[in-house]
Amino acid sequence: MTVPTDLEPLLRDLSPQVLGILVRRGADFAAAEDAVQEALVEAWRHWGDDPPREPRSWLVKVAGRKLIDEQRSASARARREERVHREPEQGPTEQADDTLLLLSRCCHPALSPASAIALTLRAVGGLTTAQIAEAFMVPEATMGQRISRAKRTLSGERFERPGDVTAVLRVLYLIFNEGFTGEVDLAEEAIRLTRQLSAATDDPEVEGLLALMLLHHARRRARRTSSGDVVPLAEQDRSLWDTAMIAEGVRILQAALAKDQLGEYQAQAAIAALHDDAATAAETDWPQVLEWYDELLRLAPSPLVALNRAVAVGEVDGPLAGLRVVEGLDPALPRRDAVAAWLHERAGNLAEARRLYGVAADRATNAAELAHLTRQAARLRHA
Repeated sequence: MTVPTDLEPLLRDLSPQVLGILVRRGADFAAAEDAVQEALVEAWRHWGDDPPREPRSWLVKVAGRKLIDEQRSASARARREERVHREPEQGPTEQADDTLLLLSRCCHPALSPASAIALTLRAVGGLTTAQIAEAFMVPEATMGQRISRAKRTLSGERFERPGDVTAVLRVLYLIFNEGFTGEVDLAEEAIRLTRQLSAATDDPEVEGLLALMLLHHARRRARRTSSGDVVPLAEQDRSLWDTAMIAEGVRILQAALAKDQLGEYQAQAAIAALHDDAATAAETDWPQVLEWYDELLRLAPSPLVALNRAVAVGEVDGPLAGLRVVEGLDPALPRRDAVAAWLHERAGNLAEARRLYGVAADRATNAAELAHLTRQAARLRHA
């Protein structure tokens, strides 16, 4: 069935709102999600180009009836019907609460990251199972089973208040890092969902994540050549960066930092902002970048943060100082060989740099990374 062009975005926006209302009223998550999908089908069949004056109320009532039809107990059916048909006007605060409730439930700790991502994109993002499957390059049936398992995991849970926002942020950042594949730009979808979450809470880490996404996404046009090759940050054409998006990211970050509740996403955003603020790679304020990496390592210590910090140490204190940091890290750490190769090249050890670029290429996890590292090794053969 073909959906009118102007109707599709309306239904996509209303879908998570309706689901949030039903869940807040005590409906089982899986049953409510199924009921909303059935209500959307009814809307496609009956609205045409003339939706009702109160489309959300219409969908809530229809989805409520679908829920009622599924109830086996007459007493449960009567209680549910009374609750669904008593439709108070939902204000901005309630809608924000519902958004946060849905996001935190879709990112429930009982779910695997892959299941949480799929359920978030379906229930809150309003994407179809086919769109999600295409984005992750898996068969639609496989993605459908993943979503169904996630809903079964949550079945029977009562969700009356939002859960831990930290888990939500982690899932949203995972979605963002998937980038663009297929019909849906998952980076933009993650930004859209994070904006919704930002409107639902005053947590500065939510603002920090939104700022981080914007500051990274602003460079998207410069990250690849026309043939799809990776362009390192230092070599990117900065005239291709989205300055308006950078400015928005900086404003959001400044507002978050002003709350004096520093978290890891704010620290990451501060590092991204320093890179975006430099007119050329040579003008990057590396001492400040290093200070923020020290802060990030305190807030969220990890081998990857330590490796990225080694690059900043190399810029501030010289490549040999950076190499001393790298030598203390696990040899199996992804990108460790590539960073070591870059530092050796900066130190003038071209033969060792060429060897390590080759090692890094052998360990590459995707075609773009493999091609980039192979080119670096080949370049030094002629140096």
